[in-house]
Amino acid sequence: MDPLDELLRGLRADAVGFDRRELTPPWTLRSADAAILTLYAPLRGTVWLTHPEDESPRPVRVGETAIVRGTFVLADRPLPAGSGEQVPARPADRMWTGSGEQAPVDDTVLLVGTYDTRGMAARRLLDALPPVLVVPDGDGCESVRDFLDTQAACPGGPQVVRDRLVDWLVVCTLRSWFDQPGAVPSGRLRAWGDDVIGPVLRAMHAAPDRPWTLAALAGEAGVSRTTVASRFARLVGDPPLTYLTEWRMTLAADLLAGSTTTVAAVARRVGYADAFGFSAAFKRFHGVSPSAYRGRSTGTMAACR
Repeated sequence: MDPLDELLRGLRADAVGFDRRELTPPWTLRSADAAILTLYAPLRGTVWLTHPEDESPRPVRVGETAIVRGTFVLADRPLPAGSGEQVPARPADRMWTGSGEQAPVDDTVLLVGTYDTRGMAARRLLDALPPVLVVPDGDGCESVRDFLDTQAACPGGPQVVRDRLVDWLVVCTLRSWFDQPGAVPSGRLRAWGDDVIGPVLRAMHAAPDRPWTLAALAGEAGVSRTTVASRFARLVGDPPLTYLTEWRMTLAADLLAGSTTTVAAVARRVGYADAFGFSAAFKRFHGVSPSAYRGRSTGTMAACR
């Protein structure tokens, strides 16, 4: 199991925010939601991206794709964070160019895709990524982007097609970044490639329902319990069984929020023999009971529709 594939397993757009924007200078766009993962791909012009965790604005040029998490500012020029006002891109009928109309030569043309990443598994992905990554064309990502641009010219096309194309472009871009020699993944992501801890992580993720013990996990790596405990804590940041509980509770939260599976069935899926023990563990971890979590998540999703 590839480490990045595992992290990307739960990343899937659903009515994703996808747009093809034509922006006339001077323009400024501001993100306001720290829970959003955003993809930008300039088709014409250079975009300047300012992120709170960057020392200075960075350019994103044609032939590059940026993936950003958290809040940020985009502009047609270098712009300090916190300055400028949001300017409308165009009237609504200019957001899609389905009639073959060409944007004015000075305009910036930009593909934009946004993900709502409030799910627990998606947060794990965010934790593994740097705040901003900019990736040049490669690994066929440019062909996906070009096809997305074609789809943008067909506003009546199926939403699900755009969703899956944006999924494809995000995964392709992340894969290209991960494969770069200079890429520096987070500690947890690096741990997946470790000869000792990688097999332990893969075992826990593949079978969270198994009654894992430290001895059983050490057996997956072929090392002693002391070795796996100390090395796991150093690379991942938590002891193995603490991480296992976190992963189980992450899966359980997403199952409760995204399905009608019973609490007892969710409990079995994540390694608990009965709903009572699972509910107690879930409340310790999340602060609310499984039923309350499901009700709150269902209400939030309904309010967003």
